[in-house]
Amino acid sequence: MQAHDMPAASPLSLTALLCLALVLAMLGNSTFPALIPLFQAEWRMSAAEAGWVSGVYYLGYAAAVPLLVGRTDRVDARAIFVGSGLLSAAATLGFALFARDAWTALPWRLLAGAGLAGTYMVGARILADRIAGARQSRAIAWYTAHFAIGIGLSTLAAGELASAFGWPSAFVFGAGGSAAAAMLVWLAVRPQRPSGAATEARARWREALKNRPAMGYVAGYACHIWELFGWRAWLVAFLVAAPALQLAQAEATRLATVALMLGLPASVLGNELSLRIGRLRALSAIMLASAACTLALGLSADAAPWLLLSLVMASGVLITADSGSLTAGAVAAATPEGRGALMTVHTLAGFGIGFVSPLAFGLVLDAAGGTAQPGAWGWGFAALALGVAAGPLALRLAARTR
Repeated sequence: MQAHDMPAASPLSLTALLCLALVLAMLGNSTFPALIPLFQAEWRMSAAEAGWVSGVYYLGYAAAVPLLVGRTDRVDARAIFVGSGLLSAAATLGFALFARDAWTALPWRLLAGAGLAGTYMVGARILADRIAGARQSRAIAWYTAHFAIGIGLSTLAAGELASAFGWPSAFVFGAGGSAAAAMLVWLAVRPQRPSGAATEARARWREALKNRPAMGYVAGYACHIWELFGWRAWLVAFLVAAPALQLAQAEATRLATVALMLGLPASVLGNELSLRIGRLRALSAIMLASAACTLALGLSADAAPWLLLSLVMASGVLITADSGSLTAGAVAAATPEGRGALMTVHTLAGFGIGFVSPLAFGLVLDAAGGTAQPGAWGWGFAALALGVAAGPLALRLAARTR
């Protein structure tokens, strides 16, 4: 049976299908960040070089967003998802075969990030085009929450496969996940003409940029991503370096996986809290609590193990609790015709910051004495906390225009 001939999926089944596709597409996402200690030893990389390789993934994402996410107003998001999944699979496999140092790794991670640009937020557009009303907000919140599940499984698989078979096996596994995601969406999602196909492109972009409530959520999302992506990129390396724990690479990836997996219930519950007490009030409270937790985490490298582990898990909850609500707020504030343009701006702002954040963290680490110095981690995490603490100020833009 062709996808054109399939009956329309229910909102629940479509959401479940896209959540599974996102998790599969994300299996190559954290292969490098999860193995930073291994690559630093094998390739003799500085923290700044590791930050470049981690961050360039999101530079590729940001560069491809206008082309891929922006086109969803005129081209069915399903087709873009499939092509981008195959690009990500090829780039991740290329890393396994040809990357031998920091500089030969850069182009492959750049291309893999471009593939993510056409899957993650494009998958949200598939849902937004096919689900309406209050169910749309919940569907998108569940979908974005599965980003954390994909990253968690990617981190776990990277640690286990690298320990058992060598690091290239982790990238081969990730490439297979991206290819499987592309095939799943191609076979199981019906094609659909986008609602903005008849609208002139310049008008759609102008409308998106003048949408001040949506721009408030975009600014808040950028602050959130600054903290989130810096934390994700350096979490395993921090756990390996922390004197309080003395963990091996595989042990650190297992612990990080648990913290990363907490992002799914945290993101969903954060959106539910927003629906109950108001989105702006909930988001401001979550961001300030997350900033405090991240700052405390950076100061705990040589603290008591129970305290360090508690802060790792607490940060896994708080750092992701605002994610689904921020994206759902931006999508809800957009018009159907300009949704693709608005989602492009949203992801471009967020993931552009996502390129800078891991690199900035690495530069701060080097300037403060390197990964072997417990105090250096305090400065790195303080930089992340400062960024997300600005989130409530950014959200006031949305509050003033309601």
